[in-house]
Amino acid sequence: MVFGKLVHGALVTALSLSFAVTAQAEDWSKRAAERDIVLKDFHFADGEMLPQVRMHVTTLGAPHRNTSGQIDNAVMVLHGTGGDGHQFYSPQFADALYGPGQPLDISTHYVILPDNIGHGKSSKPSDGMRMAFPKYDYADMVAAQHRMLTEGLGVASLQLVLGTSMGCMHAFVWGETYPGFARRLAPFACNAVELGGRNRMWRKMLITAIEADPLWDHGNYATPPVQGLRTARYLGAIAGANPLAMQDKAPTRAQADALVEASEQRAAKTGEPDANDQIYQFDASRTYNPAPYLEKITVPVLWINSADDFINPPELGLAQTLVERMPRAKFVLIPASSDTHGHGTHTGAKFWTADLVKLLATDAN
Repeated sequence: MVFGKLVHGALVTALSLSFAVTAQAEDWSKRAAERDIVLKDFHFADGEMLPQVRMHVTTLGAPHRNTSGQIDNAVMVLHGTGGDGHQFYSPQFADALYGPGQPLDISTHYVILPDNIGHGKSSKPSDGMRMAFPKYDYADMVAAQHRMLTEGLGVASLQLVLGTSMGCMHAFVWGETYPGFARRLAPFACNAVELGGRNRMWRKMLITAIEADPLWDHGNYATPPVQGLRTARYLGAIAGANPLAMQDKAPTRAQADALVEASEQRAAKTGEPDANDQIYQFDASRTYNPAPYLEKITVPVLWINSADDFINPPELGLAQTLVERMPRAKFVLIPASSDTHGHGTHTGAKFWTADLVKLLATDAN
């Protein structure tokens, strides 16, 4: 799904939190630095322009410069729809990656975690423009990432782009739009085709549910459209879940109903996301279609999906076919089990760390 906060990989629902709770061994926020990078005169793909776009970015580790003065240890990790850079502090992700001797050890790597346009602390509709905010798409989001790196951080190349869910799709856009800028790509939990079929349909249903709520008022709501947002949350919960884990956790009607009720109580405490922001986030994938240009991606690629992913179901056979069009790409399908997390399986580093180590050891030249 979209699970931006990191249990199922997109919009973390209270229901999803019932299935995977882990103690965090390290508070990575204390090791991080944050800043806003302002991109002036930002032109969107549809012709719209904003005098400035704010990109918020979190970094771990420090840049290292080679003999030519270029930063040579940067990696970028890209979040899913509805998420932000902070989601990658999650213990099942960070505690397996950033520590001493781990694949993205921050003593040797400069880890860059942006909040993408429309998300987190970066520019978004809820800042004030509401539905007048430019209708950004994935091409715009990747262009902003590129400017953030080159203009804001002084990064002219990346050792790796690792992306989850929406970030997975951004990784394919990166490979085609800026060939070779990222020396390796690790797209997790997506397909490399236009979003059609069920994947587009559930997104369209979610958007329509919000817009059909009378309180939405074409985006000019004085009170949040709670009915539409609740339906959106329900759709997200189903799209992101692992049916094996859900059945194991709640094998009876009473237990299943109790989980739904618990999710409602948590949502009441944490609040719903902004309605306009959510519409934009889900619709940004509308122009995504890397399939015609996959041959441009000649760097090593580690592409991982999971067998219990409702959003990218393996029975479509898309990844298994498309991976052959990239000369240095490997596709891995994580088997479903009661330990996996549906679409959000990508957030559990234990499922793919060994493959990532091999990717990072691959000569990118």
